Amino acid sequence: MDSLTQAVLGVAISQATLGKKIKNSHVVLYGALIGTIPDLDVLVGKWFYDPITAVGIHRGLSHSIIFYLILSFVLARWISWRERRNQVAYWQAYRAVFFILLTHSLLDIFTTWGTQLFWPFEWRLAIKSIFVIDPLYTIPLLIGVIFSCFSKKENKRLIYNKTGLIISTLYLFVTVGLQQTARQKVLHDGRFDNVEIQYITVKPTAFNTILWQIIAEGENDFYITDYSFFDSAVAPVEVYPKNHQSLQNIKNEEVIRQLIKISENQYTVTEENGKLFFNDLRFGFLNKNPDSLQFAFSYEIIQNPDSVTAREVEKDRKDGKKLLQQLAKRIQGN
Repeated sequence: MDSLTQAVLGVAISQATLGKKIKNSHVVLYGALIGTIPDLDVLVGKWFYDPITAVGIHRGLSHSIIFYLILSFVLARWISWRERRNQVAYWQAYRAVFFILLTHSLLDIFTTWGTQLFWPFEWRLAIKSIFVIDPLYTIPLLIGVIFSCFSKKENKRLIYNKTGLIISTLYLFVTVGLQQTARQKVLHDGRFDNVEIQYITVKPTAFNTILWQIIAEGENDFYITDYSFFDSAVAPVEVYPKNHQSLQNIKNEEVIRQLIKISENQYTVTEENGKLFFNDLRFGFLNKNPDSLQFAFSYEIIQNPDSVTAREVEKDRKDGKKLLQQLAKRIQGN
């Protein structure tokens, strides 16, 4: 999820675990700071790795249980020493730090990208039921945190905080129910009757859980469609040939293997003006103009005499703004 949400969740867990022991300003400090530490892997990737490797390591080691166990040992020492006058025991500080970190990853598991919670194993956990920014999750949590931080009575602080946590957590499970409802709807409304589907992915579009994107994989093509809970008719299905054979001669190159792994095999290969492009389907389109179709994440494959490299296609902010306008309209149904 976004950094603001993770910081707020961190404060909520900090309040729940240490709120009876320390003052509110310290609750906020520890929660917000520790709650955003895992996402510092973005900066590590930016400073020390190439863009594609940086994407590959995101939510890997930094979001794993192993990392949390070690980091909690260090941070708990610091907190228990700093709060020694408040008699915060080491084990209490350790529990607080570990749960702040763990809930960061548990929340991220519900998003499209998921996490490698059990790193070094490559299995990435991803329920894909919530977008990385969802106000309906963040706002109740934020309200609970604000009320708890400004309340002078301990019992009310805990009640406000717990209420925010319960509402936001219930909403997470609601998103899973909405996802499965959308899945069953598209599987039985006839849009895929003439298609032999090998695998189907259902995930929310930006900032909502009303409009869902569906990616279905066939033998030679991907089928992309969407479904809004306000739809009155079946949405069309768009077909995108895989063209994976275009990478046959370079599929063992490191950069190609990285891209395939990152995309979770949901990719197409296109050729335009003699240039080869690798298109990651998981995050949809930046624009759907037939004359200049562009996926949100697309890479130009550059074949040099002695190596193969990839360059991410630049994004136009105007396309993003137009896409959001189209999204707002599409949510309302067809």
